[in-house]
Amino acid sequence: MYMDGKLIYKRWLDKGYSKVFDIMAYDKYTLMSIRDMQNANPSDLITVNARFTLLATEQGGRRTGICSGYRPNHVFEYNKNGKVFQTYIADIVFDKDATIEPGESREVAVRFFLHQRIEGYLDKGQKWMIHEGAKLVGYCEVI
Repeated sequence: MYMDGKLIYKRWLDKGYSKVFDIMAYDKYTLMSIRDMQNANPSDLITVNARFTLLATEQGGRRTGICSGYRPNHVFEYNKNGKVFQTYIADIVFDKDATIEPGESREVAVRFFLHQRIEGYLDKGQKWMIHEGAKLVGYCEVI
């Protein structure tokens, strides 16, 4: 798979493995490299304060904690058949402690790219799901 003439993902069908050459949200829902967030102008970002809850391992969540700058998939709604409708690109940033461990909740800043049609989802009290691929690993709520 190429983006802007640059190889970002390759799959060897005969060998059954693949390699990502760019850390990229390259699925059918998003078309932007998350590396772009590191170089983004602050005026190109929407930052919201949110309560982030990382599911406990026993609830199907991660086995390890996350660090500030974590970039999961942000899902606000599902299709009628229960599949993800659309994902959004954002990172989760926090100052206190080094990590958030499974089962913990904390106030964080979530930074979304402005050009995504995200504004309609960011009212106070809005909740959304945090995914790693298809796996639900946590929740956020706008505070």
